[in-house]
Order: sequence, then structure tokens, then C-alpha cells
Amino acid sequence: MIYLLLFLFLVALDQATKLAVASYFPLYSTTNIIDDFLRLTHVKNPGAAFSLSFGNREVMLVVTIVVIALLAYLIIRGTIRPKSLTGKIALVMIFGGAVGNLIDRIRMEEVTDFIDMGIGVHRWPVYNLADTYVTIGMIILFLIYSLNKE
Repeated sequence: MIYLLLFLFLVALDQATKLAVASYFPLYSTTNIIDDFLRLTHVKNPGAAFSLSFGNREVMLVVTIVVIALLAYLIIRGTIRPKSLTGKIALVMIFGGAVGNLIDRIRMEEVTDFIDMGIGVHRWPVYNLADTYVTIGMIILFLIYSLNKE
């Protein structure tokens, strides 16, 4: 039950931040948060996390659904079944991020991104909280399994 609540919280927070950005910041506007290092930049992303693209919008929607379904299948089958609390939270983060971006793809055919980090012209692609959840969750799982902590 706690994992379901965490999942719902992560998805709700992701959607709330995207809605706030879309409501209060014009598309392509930029606002410095921490000097030039961290900015809020409102963009729309038809591609995958960090603006990667594997095809058109329909392909991206299908890829997202297939990845979520495959991950669910591997968990149900027992191939991926972390025993630690950290590993379970990492899986919830991955699902929360994937579903957060899937909601955008279904609702708007693209994802709202707004976290803009870098120095001057050297910038990371603009991303959102859902991308952060997936990335951190994957890093945690990678470390757990590569260090044989499960």
C-alpha cells in the first residue's frame, strides 16, 4: 500500500509541476532559478527523456507503453524483484516517471519539460520530474544489482 501511495504521489507531483509550468510560463520562456546553472525553461518534447527521439509521436507512445508493459511483465515474472526497500522505491520511481510522461503523451501527444541545467551554452537537454524519477530509479537499481546488494 505504501508503494502505491508513493507511486500516486510521484505521478501527481510530476503532473502538478507540468501543469504549473504550462499555466504560468509561456512556451519557450526561461527564468533563472540559480544563476545560469539552473533555469526553468518551458518546452514541449515529442521525444523521449532528455529530448531523445525514436520516431514520430505515435512511435513514442507505443514505445512508452511497451516499456511500461515489459517492466511490469519482468516484475510479475520475478526477473526483477528487488528485496531491499531502496530497490522497491527505485522501481516505484521508474514506474511513476514512465506513467507521468505517458499521461502527457496520451493527453497532449508530447511531454512538458522545464528543468534546464548547465553553464552558459553547455546545457543538459531540458527535462522534467518524471525523467528525474526514471533516471534516479535506474541508477539505484544498477548500483544495487551491480554491487550484488540484493
